[in-house]
Amino acid sequence: MKKNLLLVLTRNPELGKCKTRLAATVGDQAALDIYTFLLQHTVNLTQNLPVEKWVFYSEEIWEDDMWDNTIYRKHLQLGLDLGERMQHAFQKGFEAGFEQVIIIGSDMYHLSQSDLEHAFEQLEQHDYVIGPAEDGGYYLLGMKTLTPKLFKNKKWGTDSVLLDTLNNLKSENVALLPERNDVDYYEDIKDIAAFAPFLKHIKQ
Repeated sequence: MKKNLLLVLTRNPELGKCKTRLAATVGDQAALDIYTFLLQHTVNLTQNLPVEKWVFYSEEIWEDDMWDNTIYRKHLQLGLDLGERMQHAFQKGFEAGFEQVIIIGSDMYHLSQSDLEHAFEQLEQHDYVIGPAEDGGYYLLGMKTLTPKLFKNKKWGTDSVLLDTLNNLKSENVALLPERNDVDYYEDIKDIAAFAPFLKHIKQ
């Protein structure tokens, strides 16, 4: 039994239903193409990670998609907001007997397999590990014990989430990873070469 578990929260990639803030600038089709590209990037950086891996779908479980059934166990997100959905995923992981559980989203271009390996190494030495995002949230959260207060009383999607989470943990042993940027807006990707093919239609 592996003691380490990686949780990946993902949205089902459907037109008009993903990356809506990005879509406001680039359009629904480009937003879907970009999100599908980010999903494949997330597969690439997690598939060889030597830990157990679970993917949590937003709408429905797709058995035949880019998430290989022999590598990833598939689950459905449950909960009314992001906090409840994350808590549910962590709870399932700890109930299954895992000792160190880390959660990430699926829209991190600036993330690598070595970043995740480092995060699990930090969790060996600390009770919690957090990857701060440039927008005031976090791109990664890891813990050894289910801690429900981290998922309550947060304004999800705002710049207060990281600070509020750190305040919850101010007397705890926390490792902070390097700050990273996630992809929510056109400004997040407009200068990154890998996204140029998706943005030709709005380049002047």
